Amino acid sequence: MPTIEEKRATFRKLHESGCFAIPNPWDIGTAKYLQHLGFKAIATTSAGFAFSRGLSDGSVSRDDMIVHIRELVEATDIPVNADFENGYADDPNWCAENARLCAETGVAGLSIEDAVDRKESPIYDVDLAVERIHAVREALHGTGVLLVGRAEGFLVGREKLDQVIKRLVAYSEAGAECLYAPGFKDRDSNKAIVEAVAPKPVNVLIGAPGGLTMREAAELGARRVSVGGAFARVAWGGFVRSAKELIEQGTFGELKHAAPYDELQKLFKG
Repeated sequence: MPTIEEKRATFRKLHESGCFAIPNPWDIGTAKYLQHLGFKAIATTSAGFAFSRGLSDGSVSRDDMIVHIRELVEATDIPVNADFENGYADDPNWCAENARLCAETGVAGLSIEDAVDRKESPIYDVDLAVERIHAVREALHGTGVLLVGRAEGFLVGREKLDQVIKRLVAYSEAGAECLYAPGFKDRDSNKAIVEAVAPKPVNVLIGAPGGLTMREAAELGARRVSVGGAFARVAWGGFVRSAKELIEQGTFGELKHAAPYDELQKLFKG
């Protein structure tokens, strides 16, 4: 088992060149399976974990999320990036303190968003958002944890590409070491983001078919590609279809897609 310091060094190395996939498990089993397949790093998913607890995305408490993050870190040998939402606080100092607590789990990276799940003013004012990134960067100083600055404006329907790019540049200047603007699916937008914050690495979200491929993301200059809650929703899709088939038709055809029991048993026996 590599040390926390070794995981963090490995994670930083991954961001120096090339483009790697960083898929998002939602529990210990899925994290172990992704490691088994050979992925070099994984990232938590706030949505995937929330759904597994019967909660909506954004409803998991800070303490419960930290416990979950620690579980994934301790269950795997590869670096883990924490989807730490908005840092579980509006105030920069509290956001920084929460990020420090997250770093104590052993994560190699953590993401801080500039939006919160509320109907009015879901996006932080730019100055406040920058102050939050700077405070978190200071709190993580010396830990080796890579800070990802996320701009959510386009995803929540409040900002256009040029506004999002201005935020990402500001977050980069405030200390974010990787930039992430979920919601953009086209080549031109993602290329513009990559070029605007270069040479800082960019995370691209691909959560549905029909968007970019890994090869195309690499050609655009992205350093990493995540899937967010998509894998969790794929699993839910199989479960929902199977359950509906049973209650509505009394048949079991969807079960043909089930993962083999023997394969999972062998994997988890170690």
